[in-house]
Amino acid sequence: MAVKKNNFEEQLTNLERIVQNLENGNVPLEDALKEFQEGVKISRDLEKKLNSAEETVAKLIDSDGTEHKLDPNNASAPEE
Repeated sequence: MAVKKNNFEEQLTNLERIVQNLENGNVPLEDALKEFQEGVKISRDLEKKLNSAEETVAKLIDSDGTEHKLDPNNASAPEE
């Protein structure tokens, strides 16, 4: 089964379905390997999306349009 470029929620639902199928253990070995590979691909894509969202949220924009990254060690102060 190929990984589809769905939205985050759809991909997460697909990953949860794969995990549940594999945890149940009622999947033949070849199918389990395919499901596992698909799950890894989905997981990596979700991680990229989360990292991108985190970077977007971590930016502060001044009134003049200047962007500042948020300092992860001090959430109240942007990086200089």
